[in-house]
This record gives sequence, structure tokens and C-alpha cells, in this order.
Amino acid sequence: MPSSRTWPEESLVRRCVQGERMAWRVLHRRYEPVARAFLRRLGVSPSELDDICQDVFLRMFRALPKFRGEAELKTWLYRLCVTEARRTRRHAAVAQSLRKLLLLSPRERSTAGLELTGESASRKLQLGLSTLKEAERAVFVMYELEGMPGRQIAEVLSCPEATVWRRLHYARRSFCAALEAQPVSGGSA
Repeated sequence: MPSSRTWPEESLVRRCVQGERMAWRVLHRRYEPVARAFLRRLGVSPSELDDICQDVFLRMFRALPKFRGEAELKTWLYRLCVTEARRTRRHAAVAQSLRKLLLLSPRERSTAGLELTGESASRKLQLGLSTLKEAERAVFVMYELEGMPGRQIAEVLSCPEATVWRRLHYARRSFCAALEAQPVSGGSA
């Protein structure tokens, strides 16, 4: 019997699907450096690399039973990495918009000649949220503000997870457009 390090890919996948812990360790040891290097080349920052790589392997763990073997496992891993890197970039763009809105530094405030108070930031946030359709707003709030994972949101809303991601995509676009369209107003009205 071959050593676990030399298990062919097909055997490794089958053993993982059957729940063999050693096979999962072997899979992770074999493919984690590949995923890590690819994520770095995709522009994932060193500070986020560990978390995103872990997310890729969590997605792989959940979806491996559905892997049909029509492509190499490495090819599928690359797709997971691309998807996760894209999701992270989108999340970062929304987070940056929120930070810009809520956490203007005193220097930026004085340069703009405007004072953004917690109250005015809250109003602006509510205004941005009010432009969203009800279903998109629910997904946006749960994902972006509450930090819930997509799978859990799908369970809460009784819809497919793909629907959650579609709604989130449209909600982010609408929310960012609404924030950009609104000038920062002074804190004392």
C-alpha cells in the first residue's frame, strides 16, 4: 500500500469524502502551499492571507462531496481561490465606503470644512440602507453589518445561498452609489 504522501488524487478525494481525517490532513498539506501562493499572486494582502486561505479550504471541505472529478483538484482549488479573493475584494470595497463614511479622521474633516458626527454618520448610513430593496437590505445588513456567513443568511431567509450572493451584489452596488451621491453634511443642522 502506498504511503499517504503518494496517494493519487482520486484516492485522496475519495478518502476525504469518506471522512478519513488523515486524508484531509494530506490534502491540506499538499494543496495549502499552492492555494497560498496563488492567493498572493491574486493580490491578497499578507495580513489577510491566512484567513482567506482558511476560507478556501472550508469551502473545499463543504463542497468536496460534490466534486465530480471532471477537472483536476488543483484546477478546482484555483477556482475556489479566485472566488474567495473576489469576495474579499468586494467586501473590502464596501467596508472602505463605510469607513470613509463613519470614521473620517479629524484632519479630513477640517480639510473638508465639515464635521461628521456619529448622528450624521448614522443618518447617512440609514439613508444608504433606505435605498435598498427589502430583500437586498436584509442580506446586506446580515452580511456586512452583522458578519453572518452566506449559508446562515440563506437559512434565515429560506432561500438558496446563490440568491443571497446575488442580492448582496446588487445591494452593495446600490448602497455604494447612494453613499457617493450624498455629500457629507455637517453635524450641527
